[in-house]
Amino acid sequence: MHNPNFSSGPCSKRPGWNLDDLKEAALGRSHRSALGKDKLKKAIDESKKILRIPEDYLLGIFPGSDTGAFEAAMWTLLGPRPVTVLVWESFSEGWATDIQRELKLNPVILKAGYGKIPDLKAVDWTHDVVFVANGTTSGVRIPDWNWIPEKREGLSICDATSAVFAMKIDWPKVDVLTYSWQKCLGGEAAHGVLVLSPRAVQRIESHDPPWPMPKVFRMKKKGKLDRAIFEGDTINTPSMLCVEDYLDALKWAGGIGLDGLIKRSLANLKVIEDWVEKTDWAEFLAESADIRSNTSVCLSIRNEKFRALPKEIQAAFLKGIAGVLGRENIAQDINSYKDAPPGFRFWCGPTIEPSDIREALAALERVYREKIKTL
Repeated sequence: MHNPNFSSGPCSKRPGWNLDDLKEAALGRSHRSALGKDKLKKAIDESKKILRIPEDYLLGIFPGSDTGAFEAAMWTLLGPRPVTVLVWESFSEGWATDIQRELKLNPVILKAGYGKIPDLKAVDWTHDVVFVANGTTSGVRIPDWNWIPEKREGLSICDATSAVFAMKIDWPKVDVLTYSWQKCLGGEAAHGVLVLSPRAVQRIESHDPPWPMPKVFRMKKKGKLDRAIFEGDTINTPSMLCVEDYLDALKWAGGIGLDGLIKRSLANLKVIEDWVEKTDWAEFLAESADIRSNTSVCLSIRNEKFRALPKEIQAAFLKGIAGVLGRENIAQDINSYKDAPPGFRFWCGPTIEPSDIREALAALERVYREKIKTL
């Protein structure tokens, strides 16, 4: 059966998912009960196991999806050192704005346009460095982790929400990492995950931010990191139904293994790469293959007649094509992000099947050929 769901978040459920698989959820029970804590602890332990997170790193569940986890990290950790922010799409732009306007830290901002990436060699590692592993709205990822020195003065603070479970993470290069299980594993939304290295823990315990700290960001207790948070004692009440759904996704992911999950995502990207190579009107937004995302794959139009049109007309034209594919239930939610250049975006994470992408691309080709004649 064809799966038409290509949203970049919440992403498509795992193959074969069924609501009946959540019947063991701890509904109507406290998340602080033995049952609730056991399920939260299992979610933490299985996540660390599948992602091969080092034993001395901590993983905790936070409110507010990846945004909540990343804001908690920034508000808690930043301040003692200068800050550099790498910006090449809308979410990294948001982190830079918050650091500049809300925390008022006057960061160094290294910026590149959509489809490009800043000069990673220009990063000053005496600073804390804030970056995304994969630009969900631009289809641009970091090419590797080699640009981060293992011995660094500042912390590496990484938003990896559209990378974790689909791309390799070089954990010695990471001090702080966040993600949401709604992305690559297709879990239900509203919960974020925060991973801390020993260096990040040391920063938390040695630094008291000068600004008021919202309760949902507070990780310290009597001057020390509250390690209970990283054992399943969440700051606020999580949805135990969403936790059960995450456990179901982790069970599926564990059966495939991290290498298998990455392989599935790369296979999906390969389908689009093969199609782009044969078509005369579509191209990747990412300017080179080494920074091309294998999860949030962004396409732009290289038709000269189309490119001569005003941006608002381009956007409306492509939205019309996406609307046709949505109504035909062949490809849902493939519009480019609202702040990105007009184009299409296909989620190609590990819960997607190559056959579904092939069918969607064939339909996209058909509808584009029909519609372009009307311009």
